[in-house]
Amino acid sequence: MKADKEVRVTEIMLEKVKRSLLCMQRYPWEHGTAMQAFLEAGDMEIVTAMAAEAAYRRIEDGRVAQIGDTFSVTDPCCAGEGLLAAYRETGDPELKNAFDGLLKWAMEGAPRNAQGVVYHRADAPQFWSDSMYMLPPFLAVAGEYDACLHQIRGYLAALMDPETHLMRHMWDDEKKCFVRSALWGTGSGWTAAGLARVIALLPETYEKERREMIKIAREILDGMLRYVRDDGLFYDVLDDPGSFPETNTGQMVAYTIFRGMAEGWLPEEYLEAAQKMRRAAMRKVDAYGRVQGACGAPTFDKSGSSPEANAFFILMESAAHRYGAEDMKEIQREMQ
Repeated sequence: MKADKEVRVTEIMLEKVKRSLLCMQRYPWEHGTAMQAFLEAGDMEIVTAMAAEAAYRRIEDGRVAQIGDTFSVTDPCCAGEGLLAAYRETGDPELKNAFDGLLKWAMEGAPRNAQGVVYHRADAPQFWSDSMYMLPPFLAVAGEYDACLHQIRGYLAALMDPETHLMRHMWDDEKKCFVRSALWGTGSGWTAAGLARVIALLPETYEKERREMIKIAREILDGMLRYVRDDGLFYDVLDDPGSFPETNTGQMVAYTIFRGMAEGWLPEEYLEAAQKMRRAAMRKVDAYGRVQGACGAPTFDKSGSSPEANAFFILMESAAHRYGAEDMKEIQREMQ
């Protein structure tokens, strides 16, 4: 009976996080990240409904899930895997049309530099670390493996710090300088999580490239783990203790670790760190199911909540359960 009660506490928390996520605003990156979270959690009914909305809110150039401005270039691509999954579930041709249009945007329409590396926004020739999660996994889902790897290598060349193996945030490709050079924790988190998805999607014929991606993912994880705090959180800017303690970076790292261990490309020596970050995130879920202490939407310059933080709580839990990680019983007891 006691064990059942402990499991029930976890289920209640996860359901609150899911419900809260469905109540949050959704720009393209938020919509796509939420769809991916529900997809990996196996909630296909929600994925299908969100895919239909993403397709409904597409614009002429192929970008989906549009709300507000249309400056986002790579962010809409985050919805791609959910669109394809929903099409396979329903056979709805509108979902396939939306997927195909989005792929044409990514492959042909999106602004890019002379080397073919896609910019993050339409109003500036900039690369952002966020794009590592938004674009490459979509290209891999579409079977465009060479294009996927080309984008990854382009973003890494521009943004990865060679000493720390962490990601700088924003690079201006015309001025050849950083717009924001900070080692933003969420940026490295986007990168690690995006690589985890790509590693799973590359076919056997790309085994050499898969090993390359695993090596990079491990370098990023090892670089990030040097900065984890005693409480399982990171600073918003990893090497700046003057920035605020932030929740979502740890969720992103834990998701990547649990997924890597479940898929056999990470050893279990990472488990303790993942459980520590998972424990810290569970303590940040409020009574409404919002993950607090994240890099807060919509300005991302202070501690708060965000759709992507809720989404990564779900992603982290899905990956943890897939790996077979033990429930956080000590935290559950505190919450009873």
